[in-house]
Amino acid sequence: MPLPKPPATRAALLSAADYESQSAPKTSRRSQKAAEPKSTLLDLHDDRAETAVAKAPARPASPAAPAPAARSPAPGLPLKTPAAYPIAPAPAASPRAPTVKTGVGGARRRARAGGPARLFVLDTNVLLHDPMSMFRFEEHDVYLPMITLEELDNHKKGMTEVARNARQVSRDLDGLATDGSLDPAAGIPLSKTGHREASGKLFFQTQFLDAKAPSGLPQGKADNQILAVVQALREQHAPREVVLVSKDINMRVKARALGLPAEDYFNDKTLEDGDLLYTGVLALPPDFWDKHGKTMESWNQGGFTFYRIVGPLVPTLLINQFVYLETPGAAPLYARVTEITGKSAVLKTLRDFTHAKNAVWGITARNREQNFALNLLMDPEVDFLTLTGTAGTGKTLATLACGLAQVMDERRYSEIIVTRVTVPVGEDIGFLPGTEEEKMGPWMGALDDNLEVLSKGDGGAGEWGRAATQDLVRSKIKVKSMNFMRGRTFLNKFVIIDEAQNLTPKQMKTLVTRAGPGTKIVCLGNLAQIDTPYLTEGSSGLTYAVDRFKGWPHGGHLTLARGERSRLADFASEAL
Repeated sequence: MPLPKPPATRAALLSAADYESQSAPKTSRRSQKAAEPKSTLLDLHDDRAETAVAKAPARPASPAAPAPAARSPAPGLPLKTPAAYPIAPAPAASPRAPTVKTGVGGARRRARAGGPARLFVLDTNVLLHDPMSMFRFEEHDVYLPMITLEELDNHKKGMTEVARNARQVSRDLDGLATDGSLDPAAGIPLSKTGHREASGKLFFQTQFLDAKAPSGLPQGKADNQILAVVQALREQHAPREVVLVSKDINMRVKARALGLPAEDYFNDKTLEDGDLLYTGVLALPPDFWDKHGKTMESWNQGGFTFYRIVGPLVPTLLINQFVYLETPGAAPLYARVTEITGKSAVLKTLRDFTHAKNAVWGITARNREQNFALNLLMDPEVDFLTLTGTAGTGKTLATLACGLAQVMDERRYSEIIVTRVTVPVGEDIGFLPGTEEEKMGPWMGALDDNLEVLSKGDGGAGEWGRAATQDLVRSKIKVKSMNFMRGRTFLNKFVIIDEAQNLTPKQMKTLVTRAGPGTKIVCLGNLAQIDTPYLTEGSSGLTYAVDRFKGWPHGGHLTLARGERSRLADFASEAL
């Protein structure tokens, strides 16, 4: 038996009831809560309501009376509408309602949308463009018409990228439909195959819909059949929002002309506007020294000056981003962000490649951006670099000069590998004869032109010396086709990917993941000259790489703005 509590006051005696209360078994907390009477409706009132209750005459309480179904207010209380009581009290005899555990889809649907999820009808070209597009719609549902499955079956044969995507979509659909119900009313959870971000459901067209294309449109065309399915779904699921998703511009125009909501597939677009692309350069404010000069630390190391700054400018900086400050009457500042730790950043001054003593393979920088680019190209700590800019800004020439200097002079890399996407500007000229390098020869005209410029720099060697030098340089440059890159590993190579704006994000990933130890990859491109169909500035693989690699300590990006090819090329880039 537990001991009784000690007396609270001095010389007080414990009664027998105190001993009995200590020895009696204690009731559980749950039973105590169940035995306690529930708080009445007046507990939800404010102070004014409690004052009114105090002034009201008391009523005789009946201890055995059950709780009434409808409670009337006490005399003296003003009658309030039900809207004044946000929470209705539960009956005293009934236990509290258990919490209903919903799935991931239901919780996200209520948290994000706050209402019924939308139903997206996918066109075939969306699935062929991005085979993972079914899982990109988060809490919303996806509907596939039967004509979409028929078109997928027609495109699955071959070795092209479209055929490969069609086969991947078919495998995903097979995994979703296995051990599942194809009931159009139930749907298949898209998270079934492990895609947790997709909390909606997949619906197949398993029954005939009374869908008739609007008068004037051919009934047999696949696009018109999909439009008819969208119209039938809108009538069947009203007022739920049914949206057509298509990469076909003409189909979206037809859908909007018929009063049907249609949208483009935006998930593959890294940026909505190409002007928002990270440039890699930041102009410092004119009062930079005034705001950061008092708390700045500076030191010299290895011939470079380092500045450690603290202030509101630090959160806007990224690793390997260039900053500059040009004020009249003062020495300009050109630096690169090398370290960001908490609220401080370290700036490192640059090597001046505009001076002839720092020339790279006979090439010097002609403007500020070219100087920035040469600093990144000659830095062995930078493994991945992207250079964008208009025609004639010196992207290929500067990259090839830095590659030759690090292969021939510094022996940092064993050889240069050049590749590009073989997308013609006009009509295709057909098959090309010869080996792999001979087939790639017509596509590498830019390489030959830049090698000719670099070989002319050695004027004192004579004709025979220039020819020998050109043969030696050619032996260190290998031209490879992108079609045979799968499974390769480049060890200690300087890889140049020219015309990278024509790459898809998947192709860009395939090429970048070929890099082995000691390899440097440089991607060159002009986002204004995309020749690949269905690719835009926002969905290009070059834009994708720039956005994903920004801020990485071993990656860099730079946008070259000023053309240096000729005055004719500069004017044509702006006027045409």
